[in-house]
Amino acid sequence: MSPKTGPIAAAWWRDLQPCDEAGKPRRGDRAALARLRRCATVMEAAGEPAAIALCRRLGGTECDLGRAALIAAVLAHVRDNVGGLPVARQVGVQQDGKAAISDLRFRRLLQADTDDEQLIGFRRLVALAGHKLNVADLAASLWRWNDKQRRRWIYAYHEAPDFGTTADITANDADAVAFASEDASA
Repeated sequence: MSPKTGPIAAAWWRDLQPCDEAGKPRRGDRAALARLRRCATVMEAAGEPAAIALCRRLGGTECDLGRAALIAAVLAHVRDNVGGLPVARQVGVQQDGKAAISDLRFRRLLQADTDDEQLIGFRRLVALAGHKLNVADLAASLWRWNDKQRRRWIYAYHEAPDFGTTADITANDADAVAFASEDASA
């Protein structure tokens, strides 16, 4: 996987849109978007030329076609690209304590194992977010949907700080670490 997966997929998505960023009509490929939106399974989406084109743009092989088709079928439902925040943060718990998707639905999304379960879950996520999400982040997340990515989504959804940064360790945390180290060496 390339670190440019998100931007490449976002460019592919932009090319299919019937309007540019300024809202001006352009050619796009509304028919391809419609066909991808109607696909009931990832394998059905894999048969679409637009999904194959995405896989090629991502530098994928036939082994990656399922993942690329999943991304294509989910991104076909996104109407507006809202950059900045990661998707999990966009749909996660906000300052008022409410989220675009419920905690239960979010947990179900994280538990989705098969490509078809993920297709259903992520399409629901897009719909509940009002069809407005960070396209590059969504594509990059789907391309490498694994346990590490799921943990990142959990922290972003709940707006938890990133672990592993020394800047977040307070004096009390440092004392607790020192105490634990002394306890372990005894």
